[in-house]
Amino acid sequence: MQAEEVKERIKNDGVRASFVALSVFFQILWFIWMGLHVGQYNHAFNGVITVASWILALHVYSRYMNSAYKLSWIILILFMPVLGISMYIMFGSQMSHVWIRKHPKTHAITSRGFLPENYSVQERLKTEDLAMANQTRYIQRTVGYPVYQNTDVVYHNDTSIALEDIKAELRKAKDFIFMEYHAIEDSVSWAGIEEVLTEKAAAGVDVRVLYDDVGSIFYISTPFARRLQSKGIQCRAFNRISPLLNGFMNNRDHRKITVVDGVVGFTGGYNLADRYFNIDSPYGYWKDTGLKLTGDAVKSLTAIFLEMWNTTQKQKEDQKRYFPVIAYRAKEDGYVQPYSDTPLDYEKVGENVYLNLIKNAKRYVYITTPYLLIDDEMHSELTLAAQRGVDVRIVTPGIPDKKLVYRATRSYYARLIACGVRIYEYTPGFMHAKQFVSDDEVAIVGTINLDFRSLYLHFENGCWFYNCKAVHDVKADFEHLFKVSEEVTSRYKGKRSLTLRLGECILRLLSPMM
Repeated sequence: MQAEEVKERIKNDGVRASFVALSVFFQILWFIWMGLHVGQYNHAFNGVITVASWILALHVYSRYMNSAYKLSWIILILFMPVLGISMYIMFGSQMSHVWIRKHPKTHAITSRGFLPENYSVQERLKTEDLAMANQTRYIQRTVGYPVYQNTDVVYHNDTSIALEDIKAELRKAKDFIFMEYHAIEDSVSWAGIEEVLTEKAAAGVDVRVLYDDVGSIFYISTPFARRLQSKGIQCRAFNRISPLLNGFMNNRDHRKITVVDGVVGFTGGYNLADRYFNIDSPYGYWKDTGLKLTGDAVKSLTAIFLEMWNTTQKQKEDQKRYFPVIAYRAKEDGYVQPYSDTPLDYEKVGENVYLNLIKNAKRYVYITTPYLLIDDEMHSELTLAAQRGVDVRIVTPGIPDKKLVYRATRSYYARLIACGVRIYEYTPGFMHAKQFVSDDEVAIVGTINLDFRSLYLHFENGCWFYNCKAVHDVKADFEHLFKVSEEVTSRYKGKRSLTLRLGECILRLLSPMM
């Protein structure tokens, strides 16, 4: 593949992205113009809009939704009624989700039918730790993913190792390969993967690649998908961007999953683009992490992939072959529970799993996140844990990828630090890993950031694991991170200027929209 061809395709998709952005921008301007001018010439219209804005604001207040979102919507609706009402109908009311909400649920029931609840595993865990068993029961009841044993977990603290491990397992594939990523870049890191996928597709392996259209917009374009199709690789884009305003464009596929033959699976924070493997990172050293699962728990990763893949097709297929009975026998007897989260329901599984882990912590909770834009519930659990004596530490980037979001992240430091939370910034570069570890017992690694987009708007996935060697490996990685990061706790103690506090308030108010 010639570098000039790759650059040309990326340029072309950059034009497409720019056209969509300009189209959306002018549509928003039109709504603002309507609000400013129509009311001046039609007082009856102005009165109707004023009444409607107050009724809608009361409706938003009564809804079962995050309080930070409520406040942001109410302010927009009351201060800019025409724009606020129009934007809420498109982005806040979930009216645009009707089709997509029905579509994946049908297929979710089909795929999750191959994931029966593991009652015997639940009972064993219950005898070991009731709090952990309750956590797994919550995930099972809300999103249908069971807890497993007979699964070995390998923690990758270095994404270059993870990349080589993925390619090694892809070479062993005999039946199917599923890959779902928010961003795929047609460059160095992908070239080695595509070579293996091409060989496997030629050998009759069912190879499928799914990417998010927005996440990959500056990396790949339609010719990329056509090239893979010509090689026998099924390739599809999730939720292609449109120049017309609609709420579902705000809900992106942020998941990262590879499944090989239903036996081996990978997930974590990294996409399949060069910066994630430090081949070409503009933000210093790019720190990311992931997991390799081998055994029964991979079934859930298969179901998560199929659930999203099936939203891109009308016809149904027999999915039984993708859930084989495997003969693998794990070396460990720990507990593993992969799970997913969706913005199409009212259950915020990603956040609730994090909250439960913090609530159950006895000695320590260590967290890494690229963005720290949290709601009142998360703030309360973090500060309550610190105040009851738990060692709560959060590691954020030292070099930001988005400066405005970085400033918003820092605006949350002072309130957390005042209650005993310790904050570190990863000085070698950008911290992209999303992970929790607690008490040398339990950890979570996945795609879910501590920001409103991940917790409320995106399709995400994570993996909870307990009493595995990988938990200690995650803890060891944190101990290394603390040594190379700068603790900024002392900087955010004490009084701050009124101007600074006002700026932080504005940033926190805007956080749900970032």
